[in-house]
Amino acid sequence: HCGLHLQTDMMDAPSPSTPKLLFPVTCSTPTQNHSCEGITCPRCLMMTTKTTLLAENEVEAHKLANNYKFGFKKWKSHVTERPLEDRSAIVKELYSDLNVIKQYSGSLVTFGNLLYVLLFGWWVALLYYLIAVVMFLTVVGIPYGKMCCNLAGYYFWPFGKVIQKPYIYPRKSSVRFYGEDVAEVTAVETTTLLDVSERIEDSSLQTPAVGVKYWHRPSTYMWFLLGYLPLVLVHGLASFIAWILVITIPVAKLNARAIAVILLIPPEQLQIRQPKRTEVPLDGEVVLCCYQAMNFYYYKYTVVGINVFAVNLLPLVIVALVLGYGDADNRYASSLVKFTLSVVAIVPLSHYIGMAIASISAQSNFAVGAVVNATFGSITELTFYITALIKGSHKGNKCYEEVVKSALTGTLLGCVLFIPGISMVIGGCKHQEQRFNSRSAGVSSALLFISVGGVFAPTLFAKVYGSLICQGCTNSTQNESGPFECSDCHFSGLQSALFHSHIQPLIYTVSILLPASYVIGLIFSLKTHNHIYDIHISDRHVPGHSHSVVVHWSRWRAVVLLIVATIFMSACAELVSEHINPLLSNSVISSYFLGVTVLAMVPELPEIVNGIQFALQNNISLSLEVGSSIAVQVCMLQIPVLVLFSVIYPVGFNLLFSDLHLWASIFSVILMNYIFMDGKCDYFQGTALVVVYLIIISMYFFAPALSGC
Repeated sequence: HCGLHLQTDMMDAPSPSTPKLLFPVTCSTPTQNHSCEGITCPRCLMMTTKTTLLAENEVEAHKLANNYKFGFKKWKSHVTERPLEDRSAIVKELYSDLNVIKQYSGSLVTFGNLLYVLLFGWWVALLYYLIAVVMFLTVVGIPYGKMCCNLAGYYFWPFGKVIQKPYIYPRKSSVRFYGEDVAEVTAVETTTLLDVSERIEDSSLQTPAVGVKYWHRPSTYMWFLLGYLPLVLVHGLASFIAWILVITIPVAKLNARAIAVILLIPPEQLQIRQPKRTEVPLDGEVVLCCYQAMNFYYYKYTVVGINVFAVNLLPLVIVALVLGYGDADNRYASSLVKFTLSVVAIVPLSHYIGMAIASISAQSNFAVGAVVNATFGSITELTFYITALIKGSHKGNKCYEEVVKSALTGTLLGCVLFIPGISMVIGGCKHQEQRFNSRSAGVSSALLFISVGGVFAPTLFAKVYGSLICQGCTNSTQNESGPFECSDCHFSGLQSALFHSHIQPLIYTVSILLPASYVIGLIFSLKTHNHIYDIHISDRHVPGHSHSVVVHWSRWRAVVLLIVATIFMSACAELVSEHINPLLSNSVISSYFLGVTVLAMVPELPEIVNGIQFALQNNISLSLEVGSSIAVQVCMLQIPVLVLFSVIYPVGFNLLFSDLHLWASIFSVILMNYIFMDGKCDYFQGTALVVVYLIIISMYFFAPALSGC
């Protein structure tokens, strides 16, 4: 017996050997007189290990445990707020307010800082000088003109400089002279003798004379009218551009602080110090202090638990909906532009849906989590498929059905080949060899075999018993008994007696058996044989994590956002299906290639990112489960739902796929099972999967489009 306790997913930056070993291994095999000490025993490494999940809190522990459960969405991001004091120095730097003076040892003349001058510094400083001229002309605004000149130099090159305002200390005293009481006197002291901890920074304690004097000046209102408003627009534009670029978020904070604080400070209180003067404690409140304009670690930045890229893509949803529904005549944007915007808008919505599902599952019991994952886990894909089928049914265009089938096949191929492959390649560049639980992976592999066999069973049945129908047959030998050359050959379609009497009942039977198999897989892996995952939630708390739990999204908030994101997803899917027809008719790209690439993989971008992040943390098991779980849901849930929908609302969807879909899917599943057989992987095996995926995609690219598509 061998026991191994592991800690996973605990650090901000990936460690060289995550999961981390908490306790040494002591194991023995009673039947074979085998014993070992340490972690180098090959026999013990081949045995199933028990994983103990240590998390900051109970909610986070449930999320981590759900990642290992079959049928649950694998989610990398935290669903609870992590205290800044417990995080790494790199992450603390990302969330700093740019008001801390550092002993910066490096050079301030860096590529990022020089790029700031070219992108932002010169034109922001130029506007400050223009505002300064205007304020000088007003005469009463001369102090603000001087302040603008100082800020122009600062915002041209802010690095290493400090903007501060002096402390104001109200001091009340009661003095007794020879038995007489003297009324309390309020004095304002600005001495440097007081310790920093004794300084009173609360603006409510300032003397009333200061505030009254500031707001009764005519120059103050002249400043707000002629100077503050234009500068707010300029700083707002610079902040927006810097935020969109992500790596320049410090510049966004720099400009946002100007709007919220700096431009509201009276000019006589604003002080700008040079680096040499900041080496000693300053007698004033540090308002702004920046050392670098760029930080490449900002890809990890989150807002209320949402990654910054998903936040930045959210405006595209509004733009896509406004253009799509407000410009019906394509006056301002073509169908290609609307199609592209609608597809890209699906990416952040998929991220929000995934975050909502993970939050609800982590805060609910097993039954609620399983239902939410089964119903909303495929909502992104199903929304597009159903809207496309309805659109094709209304227009009488079979190309929409072929696009849906291509997207289904493309999702299967991407989840079986590309997601595991790219995770192995990127993870293998950091870790020489990665191991995973082959037994738990075998459950997904078995379900994939069942899925592919069931989905393509009607297609194989039609090829065996159907009649081959060809058009455009010619005889080049001028002999009636000679060979004929035919084009556009296909098996007997939906109007044949074979389809109605044999194939259609087979489709309905398969559509019942596949969800039943999915339920059995849930019961097997989560109930009766859950020991194959060997996951245990530890009752121990991680040292230093004694804080209260703060959930990013409460259960009800997650439900509301899940519903809203689903509604927006439906609207974007409607626009995709609306504007795909001109793209198919006027483009040289076939419906096959468009379906298996763009429509299949773009909605799965958040899952691809999750798989790569798991692999970088040496948790390749979850990377493989990311793709397998999606592929199983495609075959066992999404396709039966589409068949059921076709029965309720006739849209003509059936399980008769083309030969290319059939053989590409079968070969991919066989290859994946061969790669996963030994329970270990490296970048070479990942490269093999990616290369095979690219070869299959190339086949779709060069495949001729169907007639009429």
